[in-house]
Amino acid sequence: MNDLLFGRPDTGHVRLEDWFPVTPCRNGVGLYNGNRPHQSWTDDLPLCQMCGVGTAPNCVYGSDGKSTQSHPNEDGHLRFRGEDGCFLYGVFNGYDGSRVASFASQCLTAELLLGQLNSSHTDNDVRRILTQAFDVVEKSYFETIDDALAEKAHLSNYLLPHNESQKVQERLKELEQEVSGGATAVVALILNNKLYIANVGTNRVLLCKSSSDGQNQVLQIGRPHSTDNEDELQRLAALGVDSARARQAGQIAGQSSTRRLGDYRAKFNYNEIDLLSVAKTRPIIAEPEIHGSLSLDGVTGFLLLMSEGLINALESAHGPEQANQEIVAMVAAELAQQTSLEAVSQSVVERVKRLHHDVYVSGRQRATYCSRHEDMTLLIRTLNYPLADAALTPTQGGRIYPVSVPYSNSQSTSKTSVTLSLVMPSQSTLTNGTNTASTLEEGTPTPGSQSPTATLQSTNTQTQSSSSSSGDGSLFRQRGSQAAQPDETGRVPPYVDFTQFYRLWGGDHSDSQSTQGGLGPQ
Repeated sequence: MNDLLFGRPDTGHVRLEDWFPVTPCRNGVGLYNGNRPHQSWTDDLPLCQMCGVGTAPNCVYGSDGKSTQSHPNEDGHLRFRGEDGCFLYGVFNGYDGSRVASFASQCLTAELLLGQLNSSHTDNDVRRILTQAFDVVEKSYFETIDDALAEKAHLSNYLLPHNESQKVQERLKELEQEVSGGATAVVALILNNKLYIANVGTNRVLLCKSSSDGQNQVLQIGRPHSTDNEDELQRLAALGVDSARARQAGQIAGQSSTRRLGDYRAKFNYNEIDLLSVAKTRPIIAEPEIHGSLSLDGVTGFLLLMSEGLINALESAHGPEQANQEIVAMVAAELAQQTSLEAVSQSVVERVKRLHHDVYVSGRQRATYCSRHEDMTLLIRTLNYPLADAALTPTQGGRIYPVSVPYSNSQSTSKTSVTLSLVMPSQSTLTNGTNTASTLEEGTPTPGSQSPTATLQSTNTQTQSSSSSSGDGSLFRQRGSQAAQPDETGRVPPYVDFTQFYRLWGGDHSDSQSTQGGLGPQ
């Protein structure tokens, strides 16, 4: 198909002059050029309507709690529907500019959705095509900066008169901005109703599967390629790198990832980086780790692709132990309220952003970890999982939460602990059960999930993040499918029962009630 688009013999991948032209390419359509996006022929591919994307820019908090953005958003994403039942999704975490993330999102789409994949391919075929696509992206990107790298090397090797030195330094600075930067990437491919994950770096994929008995299984697919990954440390050690020192440093060439796209310094000048200088060959690679296939037949749930910035923001605020369960609980809660996946995704991102900010301004123990956060991206792909019905109101049995699920700060000292039972009578398959960490062949157990179940509680001593429909008292009274009839005043009966809350509050605040008046309906 590529040869039809470009009028050239099929070489198996897209040529760089077709990707980064100075003038429109031969089919008359402008493509991506540097950091300035132009119309691309990949824009004509249909977007998948079964997913939504939420984003938030990076920010740094001042002493007054106000935030400022330190650099333009560097994340990227893709979400396309191809032919033959093929779907492609991706989240890219760029750094030192958005050039690599933008290039990778377009080039990977071209390498995977222009006839390369079809329903006759075996699992091995798909893994091979995914690996080759990443290899093409890596090589193609470096071809685009070849000239700039050559000019940079040329100017760096000459001694010039003083009156010309300043101009040369300014030009070298421009060239460095042009060639620097990289990206981590996670890509999800659905073909023949099978899921494949290709990961390079430190983004994260979660698969939430709802069973017929209301249980939610949360599966993290793959592990981040970082200095905390034992397999990655062993790979580096085999190349001569001091793995203990790498673990202690926590970063390599300014990033926590041990695999990444782009980043010419870590790829070509690694012998100038102290930690990597003894490596026998290139230690930072762009080879993806492929997981799958995982059959999606009969699966009800959702798939989450998250950038490192989103993960780090949540873990900075609440710790890493229950981060996976917590983000899944947020998504499930928003799916029950929102009528579009875009709204769901954006609401969850905003929720994480707000949590991160609130921890910072609280001044408590974890505030020191929350002085800033990077760009955040969340992509949600539903799997036979319905959204809230906008046509139904709460009094008509609609699947709507009257209040948001609370997420408490673990540093608070109050003793009150109330288990929330979230009732969704109009959709039995979505009744929230306990989130269970699950290990499959393709997946990795979620961190801190040794316990088989975890119950979401509005507790101020421990933050847990899954929902439970168990419990002897419900804040939400069971409502039938018939609309409640108004009384003589025109009001409908309340459907939120605060009796348990008043009782617990009274036990904790009996002294203050005696002086200020009791809490409860007046």
